[in-house]
Amino acid sequence: MKNKELQERKLKVFAKGQGNVYPIYVKYAKNAEVWDVEDNRYIDFGMGIAVCNTGHSHPKIVEAVKAQVEKFSHTCLMVNPYEVAVELAEKLMKLAPGKSEKRVIFVNSGAEAVENCVKIARVHTGKRGVIAFNGAFHGRTNMTMGLTGKMAPYKNTFGPFPGEIYHVPFPAAAYGMSIKDSIKAIHNLFKFDISPNDVAAIIIEPIQGEGGFYPAPIELLKELRKICDDYGIVFIVDEIQTGFGRTGKMFCMEYTDIEPDLITMAKGIAGGYPISAVVGKQEIMDAAGPSGLGGTYGGSPIACAAALSVLDIIKEENLIDRANEIGKIFNTRLTKLQTQFPNLISDVRNTGAMIAIELMVDNDKNKPNTELTKSIIANASKYGLILLSCGFNGNVVRFLPALTTSDEIVNEGLDKFSDLFTSLVNNKN
Repeated sequence: MKNKELQERKLKVFAKGQGNVYPIYVKYAKNAEVWDVEDNRYIDFGMGIAVCNTGHSHPKIVEAVKAQVEKFSHTCLMVNPYEVAVELAEKLMKLAPGKSEKRVIFVNSGAEAVENCVKIARVHTGKRGVIAFNGAFHGRTNMTMGLTGKMAPYKNTFGPFPGEIYHVPFPAAAYGMSIKDSIKAIHNLFKFDISPNDVAAIIIEPIQGEGGFYPAPIELLKELRKICDDYGIVFIVDEIQTGFGRTGKMFCMEYTDIEPDLITMAKGIAGGYPISAVVGKQEIMDAAGPSGLGGTYGGSPIACAAALSVLDIIKEENLIDRANEIGKIFNTRLTKLQTQFPNLISDVRNTGAMIAIELMVDNDKNKPNTELTKSIIANASKYGLILLSCGFNGNVVRFLPALTTSDEIVNEGLDKFSDLFTSLVNNKN
């Protein structure tokens, strides 16, 4: 079966809202490489949107999953629990930033983790309001779409959204906002829209994902922590895309000395098996009563086994250090490309192996180059690459390589990207 034929079949059965970036159908994937049904090879710089930090089909994960499936696949954690879930919760408690006593819940997706944070914050505080940031992405459920600060394609036409959600500017040059602007907006919110004494939670990504890979300044995070402490607000940090070694730390908040109240975890947690977690301070997590949290599939024993294997791999293969090494290679190579095209590449940034380049028009940072970004993504497969875009203005190319990728494959992929970029620019000229 050819890619084109499979795409035609897909279009006849899937709703168009669940589209796909590439009409490429995967037959086999190993570590950082993917082969399609026509045996074409691709270097994967997307990794299922930062899910397979340990690469595709790591043999230790495959072995762990097989062993668990042979025992049992499901009993429901809330009916008959199992040791792999307890062990995973114990390890995540120890790994989570901060010294406070922690507790854990398991659910299925990043959106579910965020939504449960809101539930927990509201029951703990008895308050209603939730503050999020422009450009943020927190999920696709009704609640998490409301929290997400990016209209298209995530929110447009899907409202109305839940009430008592408020957005403030995120400090980034692309948004034309400073740290002071963001902090002032929060205090203005308290004056004009909702009393701080009626705010249950503030949620933020330490590095915005869909928003464009902009890091949250430490000064802002410190001020948020202070505001939350002053008014009894729960401070939620969304580490769904930044966790499990991606940023050169196990969790991105380790770059600070700030302890969140609740942390969401997903994506890189289990090498592609669906599981997510909320890890937070005991007194907050325990606010919900018995059976108030959970779900039928939350904490799947198969996903728990995979996640335990992921944690072992990160430690045994020194993947946190490796994330920083990969980030340096990308930064060096992409900065070199920037010197070749200074009128098009406005910024190269990375935190560990969470890497991005931002594109502009004619050396004007106020003119996002959405057209070139779209062309890069559309033509990447012709050069044997899988790439993703992001950004509030749709002008950021993001790179999320597997932390197990060799230098050889990293450089081969960057060679291909340089050829792609150069070809598109030269053809246009």
